[in-house]
Amino acid sequence: MDSKIRTPRRKTEAEPRAAEGTLLSKTIKNENTDLLFGAILELKDMDECYAFFEDLCTVLEIKAMSQRIAVAKMLLQKRVYSEIVPKTGASTAIVSRVNRSLQYGCNAYAKLFRRMGIQLDGNAVAEGET
Repeated sequence: MDSKIRTPRRKTEAEPRAAEGTLLSKTIKNENTDLLFGAILELKDMDECYAFFEDLCTVLEIKAMSQRIAVAKMLLQKRVYSEIVPKTGASTAIVSRVNRSLQYGCNAYAKLFRRMGIQLDGNAVAEGET
């Protein structure tokens, strides 16, 4: 038996951003995750979203996810940690984690914010623009 403990290699700043949907997709993609994401895609309105996520998640899980998306929005709007932490209640560790996903992730936050018409980086960006 191999006694060496292997840890996953961390992405460094020198590595390029992966193509959309390629980072965790390989490790989380399975039948259950497909079922979950398919169900989310079937939600018709905000009331259905609230009902579904209330059934699916704890209040703390929903608050944690909503906190992260708020942090991502503020980071993309070029806000600084000292402004983000008190406004969102997120720890600096969470802000750093979200910032890392913005730098090296799949670009999903920015894509969705643009689709929602949310102003980023001082400019309103229409869907389809990069």
